[in-house]
Amino acid sequence: MEIRLQKVIADSGLASRRKAEEWIVQGRVTVNGQVVRELGTKVDTEKDHVKVDGRHLKAVPPSVFLMLNKPKGYMSSLSDPASRLTIMDLLDGVGLRVFPVGRLDFDSEGLMLLTNQGELAQALLHPRYHVPKTYLIKVKGVLTDEEIELLEKGVDLEDGRTGPAFVKKIRKAQENSWLEITIHEGRKHQVKRMLESVGHPVIKLTRVRFGPLSLGDLARGQYRYLTDREANALRALVRERLARGEGFEAKDAKPSRPLPRRAVQGRGRAPRPLPTASSPRSTRSSGPAPRRMAEGRGRPSRPLSRGSNPRMRRRGS
Repeated sequence: MEIRLQKVIADSGLASRRKAEEWIVQGRVTVNGQVVRELGTKVDTEKDHVKVDGRHLKAVPPSVFLMLNKPKGYMSSLSDPASRLTIMDLLDGVGLRVFPVGRLDFDSEGLMLLTNQGELAQALLHPRYHVPKTYLIKVKGVLTDEEIELLEKGVDLEDGRTGPAFVKKIRKAQENSWLEITIHEGRKHQVKRMLESVGHPVIKLTRVRFGPLSLGDLARGQYRYLTDREANALRALVRERLARGEGFEAKDAKPSRPLPRRAVQGRGRAPRPLPTASSPRSTRSSGPAPRRMAEGRGRPSRPLSRGSNPRMRRRGS
C-alpha cells in the first residue's frame, strides 16, 4: 500500500510529520537512491527504500489494536508508583508496546482499547470528535423520568455543564436500578459525578461499548486483537469526525449500533452475566480458531495467568 512519504518518516518515530516535511523540502530524503522534494510523494514501504541523511529508516512496526475487558482492582495505566496491579499484568504475550486509549477507574471494569498508533489514539480521545462511550451502571435508588431527562439534557458539574447523553433504564428494584448511559465526553469520573448530581451514587460501572466496538462476550481479565473490520471502523470514525467538523447536536447523543463481530471464545473464568441490552449477540464463524495476528482476524482471549490473578498474588501497596 502506498503512503505519503512524510507519514512514513513520522510513523518510524524518527520525527514529527511537520519535521519530516521540512527534511523532504531540504533534500535530505531519498527514495530508491533519488532525492525527493515533493511533499505529495507516496511510497510503498514493502518495496521502496527510504533514507534520511543516507540512513535507512527503521522498520515500521505493524499496527496493533487490542480490546481488553478490565476487571475491578486494576489500574488502567501502564505502571503504578504504589505497585498496584495494572492492565499490563493482563497483557502477557503482547510482543509490541501498546498504550491505553482513555482510562477506567480502579473500581470500574469493562472495555478498554489499547494500540501502538499514537495519532489515532489522540484523535479518538480528542473532545472535538465526541466518540461515544456506553456504560452499564448499577446505581443506588430508582431514577425518575425527570432525573433521566436532566441527565439527557446535561447537568451542571464543577467543571461545567455536561453535553447531551442517552439514558436507558434496563432494570429496577426497590433499592437500586440498572441503567445504560452513552456519553460523548471524557471528563474524569464524569458518569459517576453526573449520577451523584441527581442523587444516585454509582454502585457498579462497566463500559460495554467504545465507538463502533462492543465488549460482547469477552471475559473479565482477557483480551483479544481487533478484527480488520473493527480496526478499519475506528479509522473511518476518525475520518468521519474530521469531515463533520466541530461535533454533535443533541440528536446525535443516541449510540449507533455496534459492529457485529466473529465470536472469540475465551478460556478463562466466565464473567458474571450482566443485565440484558448490554450488547448484541455476536455471530460465530465456522472453522478453526484464527491464528494470532497483530491486527486482523482476532485471537482467542487469554486467561488470567497465575502471576496476574489478584487472588493468587499480592503486590505491595
